[in-house]
Amino acid sequence: MSENPIKLAVLDMAGTTVADGGLVLRAFDAAATAAGIPAGGPERAEATQYVLDTMGQSKITVFRALLDDEDRAQLANRSFEAAYEEFAAEATPIPGAAEAITRLREAGIKVALTTGFSRGTQDRLLDALGWREIAELTLCPAEAGRGRPYPDMVLTALLRLEIDAVDQVAVLGDTASDITTGLAAGARIVAGALTGAHEEDLLRDAGATHIVPSVVEFADLLLAQHT
Repeated sequence: MSENPIKLAVLDMAGTTVADGGLVLRAFDAAATAAGIPAGGPERAEATQYVLDTMGQSKITVFRALLDDEDRAQLANRSFEAAYEEFAAEATPIPGAAEAITRLREAGIKVALTTGFSRGTQDRLLDALGWREIAELTLCPAEAGRGRPYPDMVLTALLRLEIDAVDQVAVLGDTASDITTGLAAGARIVAGALTGAHEEDLLRDAGATHIVPSVVEFADLLLAQHT
């Protein structure tokens, strides 16, 4: 076990620090309709299940896999982003999330917020929450190279915030993709939060080092190791 203290917490947004409330699936329904996936029947059901299974990944990557057609994938992605931006005003923080982030920063742990959305959608969400200044860094897939399940956003956060080593990084997310990302980046703590898309069994199967009820307990975990 490393003796280095955690110096960076990389936190997912929707489902982890932000209560999703079904907004992603509502936006997906709009995108699927725009892309010509029938509103009922097995094709739509299979597509919806795939979205649930891959929750947390870059949305354009998901649509490319689903549709196997770049033009339709781009159309679906634009429709998804437009729908989610419209719904973003309904978003609310996970209870205690803002306070947990503040506690981490006050203890000297830097915070990065990451997402599978585009920068425009991420900014819409940050504005709706009044979170523009809540973290040292916010990142979307296009700003790092690749989205989840690749390690790029975690490693980009480490580089931009001048963290010395990957064993000083902790990652929190609510999906198996978040866990895969954190492990691929070499983070010392890769925790699953039970506030979002995936249940405990999926998070454990993905390799989570810890399972926490929410970001509040994640902050408790880091602060206990930080003192």
